[in-house]
Amino acid sequence: MRVATPLIYAAIGTLFSERSGVMNIGVEGMMLFGAFTAVAGSYYTAGPWIGVAAAVAVGALLGLLHAWACVTLGANQIVSGAAINLLAVGIPNYLLLALWNRPGVSPLVAGIEPIRLPLADSMPLVGGLFDALNPLVYGAFALALAAHFLLFKTPLGLRIRAVGEHPRAADTVGVRVERLRYLCVVLSGALAGLAGAYLSVAHLSLFTKQMTQGRGFIAMAAMIFGKWTPLGTLGACLLFGLAEALQLSLQTQELALPADLLMALPYLVTLLALAGFVGRARAPAAIGRPYRKDA
Repeated sequence: MRVATPLIYAAIGTLFSERSGVMNIGVEGMMLFGAFTAVAGSYYTAGPWIGVAAAVAVGALLGLLHAWACVTLGANQIVSGAAINLLAVGIPNYLLLALWNRPGVSPLVAGIEPIRLPLADSMPLVGGLFDALNPLVYGAFALALAAHFLLFKTPLGLRIRAVGEHPRAADTVGVRVERLRYLCVVLSGALAGLAGAYLSVAHLSLFTKQMTQGRGFIAMAAMIFGKWTPLGTLGACLLFGLAEALQLSLQTQELALPADLLMALPYLVTLLALAGFVGRARAPAAIGRPYRKDA
């Protein structure tokens, strides 16, 4: 559950963006920026929640930049997302040197403490699962349920899905296509920033170079594996989180297996899942295509 949490935040965020018709492969870079910003905010304020809020804000700003390029300018959505990922490779590493003169790793900062549920000890079998979890872990599961309700049980969710499937038809009945796409892409960036903040001030208490390690791309794979639905995405994130937790556990055992092979286990599971199921999943029809009212 702990390992799957950043995947859930990033995947649900990407789900909203793609359901509205905008591809966001920049989620990896947004997570990195969010992870760095959370540590910087916690370091200078001694408040990890301030760092989380700053990470969400930076992620939202990057989402706004991506939306401006893709929705307003009609830029190639893959190129725009790749540009954000490239920026995330260099800028946080430069800022590590500029702020702390430390290459590759930040100082330790105040992190978010886990919480203990009062009744966890009295719950048979499953009580240990919920003992001393970070509040952001509970938030991730609540987010998936809320996203399902919003997308499939509310008028706003219907409009988002319509904009991703047939924007011109949605436009003819008065739906503001550009506004909804902006909203969803900015939300995607904010949740990616939150995913990065979890890694740096909840899972750890520092920032390290390239600490996301491809989790943004795994989150995209989970969204596809989950067929662009929140609950399916949640299940896929738990599967990939299980694979990563398993490789961490196996590394502590005396097994006659190379460590690099064990570290590759989550990525192998991702490849196998996509190879076996991606052909059966249907993406939103208008994804990747800019919409022009006068075209």
